[in-house]
Amino acid sequence: MTLRTHSLQATDWLVPDWPLPPGVHALCTTRTGGVSLPPYDSLNLGTHVGDDPAAVRANRLRLQSALEGVTAGTRPVFLSQVHGDGVAQLDGGTPDGIEADACVAAVPAVACTIMVADCLPVLFAHRSGRAVAAAHAGWRGLAGVDGQGVLESVFKRFVALAQADQAHDAIKIEAILPLQGVAQDTLAWLGPCIGPQAFEVGPEVRAAFCDTAPALQDCFAPSGHASGKYLCDLAGLARRRLQALGITHVHGNDGTPPWCTVTNASRFFSHRRDSAALGGSGRFAACIWRG
Repeated sequence: MTLRTHSLQATDWLVPDWPLPPGVHALCTTRTGGVSLPPYDSLNLGTHVGDDPAAVRANRLRLQSALEGVTAGTRPVFLSQVHGDGVAQLDGGTPDGIEADACVAAVPAVACTIMVADCLPVLFAHRSGRAVAAAHAGWRGLAGVDGQGVLESVFKRFVALAQADQAHDAIKIEAILPLQGVAQDTLAWLGPCIGPQAFEVGPEVRAAFCDTAPALQDCFAPSGHASGKYLCDLAGLARRRLQALGITHVHGNDGTPPWCTVTNASRFFSHRRDSAALGGSGRFAACIWRG
């Protein structure tokens, strides 16, 4: 698979290839196009990984400039991600640093932004263009508790925003129509993440998914490197969880090698690949916003 690149920058950033409604935009950075020094070279967007804060500020400004090149005044909002299922609703005054692993927005020029370096970024858009969302799906947040994790949490909030005009009310999940009614008009995009041949996990990870959904066993294969270990298809698990919500229009990461953060070292940061070997890893970001 060939990943489309960002035409507005002299970089290899990704433009998600999916049928977004007019006025909704998305992009995914790579590790190129910034000022950070190794091992964070060069467009590290994470403030928590040990990089020079001045370099991170410069890199974030470069991202903001790229967003503004698409829609004037657009600002990426960075979360403090904790591998949970918390969801923040963004508006023009939302500061960076809110503790959450997903965000939703219905106002223009506010970019839902998720940072990753092996975990899976998931972007959402409603066909009406009324709502967008983004989620950070590492295995813990994706698994959640009793089959309810970050994707389920963000979709509930996304449904509320998408139907807010019909509800003529504040965002009250209890007052809206069933999730299924919105799911058929929801688009999802899966970004780069650790691939199914690189993500070796223990039996506790498999149990976190399969104990509540045995059908997910086919997203795990015995590892040939270590007894009792499994190779995990993180993007495949996310697709299955989205499908269980009724979201069938899922684009992006299909588990093929070009999407793997570990094996594409020149293009993507990877915590698993670089943190032990090089002493650190940067973070790239996926963004979605209304124009």
